[in-house]
Amino acid sequence: MSLEDDLLRQRHDRIREIETLGFRPYGHRFDFSHSLATVLAEYSSVEAAQLDANRVPVKVCGRLRTIRRMGKAGFAHLTQDGAQLQIYVKKDLVGETDWKLWELIDLGDIVGADGYLFRTRTGELSVHVEKLYFLAKTLLTMPEKFHGIEDVELRYRQRYLDLIASPESRAVFVTRARIVASLRRQLETRGFIEVETPMMQPLYGGAAARPFVTHHNTLDIDLYLRIAPELYLKRLVVGGLDRVYELNRNFRNEGISTQHNPEFTMLEFYQAYTDYHGLMDFTCELLKQVAIDATGSAAVQYGDDTLDFGNIRRLSMREAVREFWTGPEPARPDDAAWLLANSHKATAGEALTDIFERVGEDKLIQPTIIYEYPVETSPLSKQNPDNPAFVDRFEIYAAGMEIGNAYTELNDPQEQRRRFEMQLGMRERGDEEAHQMDEDYIRAMSYGLPPTGGEGIGIDRLTMLLTNSKSIRDVILFPLLRPEGDIGLAAKLRELDTAQG
Repeated sequence: MSLEDDLLRQRHDRIREIETLGFRPYGHRFDFSHSLATVLAEYSSVEAAQLDANRVPVKVCGRLRTIRRMGKAGFAHLTQDGAQLQIYVKKDLVGETDWKLWELIDLGDIVGADGYLFRTRTGELSVHVEKLYFLAKTLLTMPEKFHGIEDVELRYRQRYLDLIASPESRAVFVTRARIVASLRRQLETRGFIEVETPMMQPLYGGAAARPFVTHHNTLDIDLYLRIAPELYLKRLVVGGLDRVYELNRNFRNEGISTQHNPEFTMLEFYQAYTDYHGLMDFTCELLKQVAIDATGSAAVQYGDDTLDFGNIRRLSMREAVREFWTGPEPARPDDAAWLLANSHKATAGEALTDIFERVGEDKLIQPTIIYEYPVETSPLSKQNPDNPAFVDRFEIYAAGMEIGNAYTELNDPQEQRRRFEMQLGMRERGDEEAHQMDEDYIRAMSYGLPPTGGEGIGIDRLTMLLTNSKSIRDVILFPLLRPEGDIGLAAKLRELDTAQG
């Protein structure tokens, strides 16, 4: 028997011993008087003499993070919702039964304690326990001293254990929640309403990506998990919902990397009667405030760089190519022949985008808006009135990553039809991510889409930047992983039950 199996058996055996003492090994509701965070917030500054003179009764609970037994007394630390508080258990005060329970409990068990606050000789705020409660037994061994999990895949696969063991990991997801709350608050303050659109769609669209395919048995049709909610949200603008947003899950059947997960979260919002210039200004305000709400500052540390979301630079794509081109001759992004000579793409617009992505993207460390995209790579964007080869579109970059995409929406149904047909041509040339023809969307546009600006911001990548996380898997609670296979735990527990009779 391995050491791990032996520890599992020992903990399993303790369940019966705990039951013999009259405790439930998996308890029920526990009404605590104070959360650990409340105790720390209200009494951390109270001196020992004041606590002694005015005894404060508390009833608390949490998971055992440390245990230190010393003869007829002992100390332990409870953790609850990110807070930690010490308890002190003395045999003479808790009585024989509770003391036997104290001798049986293991690291990771979840317990409750009745008692009063005091300070130890070292000055640590603690609970002097008068009664113990047993709430849940831990059968598996916790990470060594709760210092965290070094195995990266184990952290992602057993996120629950990562959250128990690593306060830093927990802080990432608390910050993520603040980011989402800030975005919601800012949008709703500006009159946007939150909506929900289909995740299963008969036609996928709104982005350039390969979809996941599923099948509906009753209707006997193939459906696609959405790659973006864009076309449905713009249908709502046609219907008179002038400011809409959705915090949406998207699914793209593509590679996995430090910046890509097949399932990810986006914020998309659409505002009637504005354009991409209005969205640029709004985006700068939005991202600055999100950084402040999430971290306390508009300037955040990411690796070796300090990213200043209070000062977002703006460059056209052609300006970016000129700035970052390192070839022997100066870049000529306005020259179609130069563009085609430096790219394998079929058109000058596709070549410009390709060159920018190769020479410019990873240089955009500070938050930067790149605007004026070629029409070939932007099938849903409105053409620039002064230069029809380009559209009124921008993307937001930081730390070399794209974190957002926005444009003045195309609202001419005839032009939209032509763009879809252009995409079909690209599809015939082998581009599997090119857009399909969406007849219903063209029909919706034919009822009149007002001038509109729309934008999508990647929540996962934004969270990476605001939490100094190097991988998208660090900011997704349950990232996609290969199946683990049978881990054998169920069989081991069955054997232990059988052995106990």
